[in-house]
Order: sequence, then C-alpha cells, then structure tokens
Amino acid sequence: MQTILITGAASGIGAATARLFHARGWAVGLLDRDGEALQCLADELVGAWFAAVDVCDEPAVQQALADFCGAHGGHLHVLFNGAGILRCGPFEQISLADQLLTVQINISGLLTVTHCAFAYLQATPQAQVINMGSASALYGVPQMATYSASKCAVRGFTEALELEWAVHGIRVGSLMPPFVNTPMVTGQGSRPPVMRRLGVHLDAEDIALAAWQQAQAPKVHRPISLQFGLLYWADQFSPSLLSRWVMRWLSRP
Repeated sequence: MQTILITGAASGIGAATARLFHARGWAVGLLDRDGEALQCLADELVGAWFAAVDVCDEPAVQQALADFCGAHGGHLHVLFNGAGILRCGPFEQISLADQLLTVQINISGLLTVTHCAFAYLQATPQAQVINMGSASALYGVPQMATYSASKCAVRGFTEALELEWAVHGIRVGSLMPPFVNTPMVTGQGSRPPVMRRLGVHLDAEDIALAAWQQAQAPKVHRPISLQFGLLYWADQFSPSLLSRWVMRWLSRP
C-alpha cells in the first residue's frame, strides 16, 4: 500500500488531500498541532494514522515519522508539506511575533519535516516530496510580505532539492495556487488589494486534486488555475519588470 504523510492535515488543503488519497486507497498519516481536529478527521477516515505534532519540534517529528513509517516497512511514498500560516496587512502593522511565527512554520517547519523524512523517502522507490507553495512566490505580494518571502524560500528550496535528491531517486516539487477558499484565507480580518481584485476561486479540493496529479506525474512546480498558469508561464519568458508592473497594478489602493 502506498503511503502519504500530510502536515497541516487538520483542516483546509491538508484535510482535503487526506480525504482524497484515503478514498483512493492510500495509507494516510496526519500531522497537525490541533489534536482535537485531527481526531475528528481520523474518525472520518477509517484506519488513518495521526499525531498532534508541532512541525518545528524535531524530536516529536522524528518520533511521528518512526511510528508512521515503521508501520509500513520503513517506507514513505509521499511527504506532503502542507503546514503553513498567513498574516495579511501592512508589514509594520503586523506584530514581529506573528512575522517570525510565519517564518518559523512556513520555512523552519518544512525544513524540519523534510530533513527528518529523508531516510524513509530514500528507502522508498519513486518517493516524492510535495511542498505547498504559492502564487505569491512568483513576485512578492504587498500586504503579504513575510508570507511571500516564506513561499519564495519554499520555491528555492524545492528547486535546489529536486536537483540534489535526484541521485537518491526522490522527486521534489511544489504546488503553486493563487488564493484558496480555506480558513487560512477566509479568517483574515482584511484582504489585500491583490486578493480582492483576483478573487478567491479555488477550493481546498482543487488543491487536493493537484496534489494527486503531482503524485502521479511530478513536476518541479505545478501552477494551479488557468488564471495563474498564464501569468506563471508569461513570467518564464518575460523580464521580471513585467511581473513587478502587474503586481503594482493589482496592488493599487
């Protein structure tokens, strides 16, 4: 049986991904800080394994991986790094504590889990890491500065590790959606101009489907939605000045 371990699994994209892979016969492992929500999801997904873990807590992550992968012959077919947080607003109005927490979870947490998972991925033929990226990694988004910076880091990490871990037979890629209708987005007190102008047209289930497609046919980056896909590919063949102009126009008051 193929296995997937999902961080940030208690709600939103992580939960939708867990439901989809479970429905398609995979052994699903769930990690999140919210133990109560995890328990509810695990009750829904019969046989799903779960542990309430902070992705930045290395010993706890190590133990969780040992427990889940140990139950499956030491193998891990897919690591889905879905844990992340978002704080919107002018940079100077968001507390430094929230800025640093964004970096800690979105970057340090992802690095911690990926580093701890290496031995299990290496032991598994055709293993993959799927990182939760973002359209905001294409060009920094005003009023999402620290979040954008964290996703730019995820993009660079993904590209580097895809090349580095090829020798081990491990594929590494990222999903790059624009705004998704999840509690992380809908819970924002105010929406940046970019979000208001582009709208929120994707649901968590759309990203779960993209994760499934990524697991079947890996890409380094998988832009999601026609709208962002066109912008992504235009950026590949145009000067960054164009992306800056588009972002400035979308972010106008």
